Formats: sequence, C-alpha cells, structure tokens
Amino acid sequence: MSLPVSPTFRLDGRRALVTGASSGIGAACAAALAGQGAHVVCAARGVEKLQAVVDELTARGQSASALALDVADPAAMAATLEAEPGFDVVVNSAGLARHSPALETRPEDFDAVVGVNLRGAYFLSAAVARKMIAARKGGSIIHISSQMGHVGGTDRALYCATKHGLEGMLKSMALEWGRDRVRINSVCPTFIRTPLTEATFANPERVRWIEEKIKLGRVGEVEDIMGAVIYLASDASALVTGSALMVDGGWTAD
Repeated sequence: MSLPVSPTFRLDGRRALVTGASSGIGAACAAALAGQGAHVVCAARGVEKLQAVVDELTARGQSASALALDVADPAAMAATLEAEPGFDVVVNSAGLARHSPALETRPEDFDAVVGVNLRGAYFLSAAVARKMIAARKGGSIIHISSQMGHVGGTDRALYCATKHGLEGMLKSMALEWGRDRVRINSVCPTFIRTPLTEATFANPERVRWIEEKIKLGRVGEVEDIMGAVIYLASDASALVTGSALMVDGGWTAD
C-alpha cells in the first residue's frame, strides 16, 4: 500500500498581491503569505503605512514590496496591474463600512461602499484573472468577505448588500474560470479586533451582543484569519472554488 502525501501549504516561488495591506486583516494576510514563502506585493492607497508593513516583513527575512493601488478607481487599478507581472495568489482585503439605519443611508455612502466592496472587488478579480488565464498557470483569488454576506445585521443593510453581492459574484466567476484553473473563494470573518473596529469594541452593549452571537464565546483576532487564507492560497485547497470559508465562531450556524 502506498499512502498519499498531504499537499503542501507552502507558497515558495509564488507572487501574491494583498490589497488593503496597510493594517488590520490585510496586514495579517500579507504576513501569512510571506511566512509561507511567497513574495507579497502589499497594496493600498497610502504607501507610507504600507512601507511599515513591508519593512517588518523584510526584517523577518521574508520577501515583500509596496504598491500604491486604489480599488475604488477601476481604470487606474487596471493600468497599474497591467504594468505588474502576473500574480499566483490575490487576497482582496480592501473594504469600506458606513453603517446606518436603512432609512438614513445617503446616496453618497451607498456609492462609496459599493464602489470599494463590490465594484472594486469585481474589477480587481477580472484584472488579475485575465493575466492568470493568459499565463495558463491558474491561480487563487481570495476575497475577505464577511459573515454579513450570509446573514443580516441591524444598521448594516448597505454593508450586507455589498457582501451578499460579493458572494454571488465569486460563485459566477468560479463557473467561468474553473476550466482555466483560476480559483476564487471568500473568507467570511465575524467581528475581528482591528484599528477599524475599535469603536465597536468600545461599546459594552455591542460587545455583549457580539459575544452572545458567537458560539465560541469570543471575538475574532487577525490571527484567526491567517490559516484560512494560507489554505485557500495553497495547493491544499486545489479543488476548492466558488466557496465561502466561514471564520465566524459559529455565528451563522443558527
């Protein structure tokens, strides 16, 4: 009998792009991929913060570089990515949230959130997949979505709309690109402690609600996302596409 060998989680020799990499979940995703041997291009609008992430990764002996990129500007984004070598792995962690009761949502907030979370994600996916298909090597596209792409949330109609839309988008793209071995999936976290969620966690009433909904009884940390991203980026998930990996502590199990 010859036992199989487990596929590797290593990413040596691969180029990865991480958007929203200047802080929080995006920076953790960059660290996760670099730690598995990938060269990580850390992208966001602000290069100064990005450079701090790149400097820390390179100080660890890992390979990283910075790239100014605004996913809310599809034309400029496409031009920037066209000038870059292709990527084997892309993690889209760029996101925007402007929460309010549905009756109070302003058109300008709607346009801004949709512009990043859905339109930006759509055209980023198309730009990187086009190069993956042309290179005939396949690749893995990973969107940092949310548990709110599968449920509803008070004061979150706009945010939920974009994340539900994202989940439908990637399923359709998975159908189109599967024959070219371009995989596209999402990671759907619960509430994660980051600089952007400090206001939420400063509200005791909101924290109690969150902890009641999370069956494991604790909020998320950025480290909870890292393993999921490594899995979807690596050969260990070679047969996974069009899927959502829930990292929500059981929130959506109800």
